[in-house]
Amino acid sequence: MANTRAQLRSTTVVLGGMGLLAAALTACSSAPDKRCVDRDSYRLAKGYKVVSDKNCRSAKVSLNGSWYYGGKKKGSWVTGGSFTKPSKGSGGSSGGGGVHRGGFGGGKGGSGG
Repeated sequence: MANTRAQLRSTTVVLGGMGLLAAALTACSSAPDKRCVDRDSYRLAKGYKVVSDKNCRSAKVSLNGSWYYGGKKKGSWVTGGSFTKPSKGSGGSSGGGGVHRGGFGGGKGGSGG
């Protein structure tokens, strides 16, 4: 009987731990990856210079700070992202999510009018 209780307790601990891990991963992936960058700092080989978040939160700073979503950070520079915040459920940081339908000049095979 004592052996059954110990096994039940260890199973509960493992399952509880898995639930916490799943919740943590879900919480982390739902927020878009964003960094504050100086819009005027763009360099072709490097991208945008990452600056302190206060430059994006306050209008009383000398830099042209803006939030930059996604991209890859190398040192204090980031490239390959966008200044447009990804919509919920877009499925990634490449942007463009949502359904695109034909219409006047929209999409392949549209007949125009």
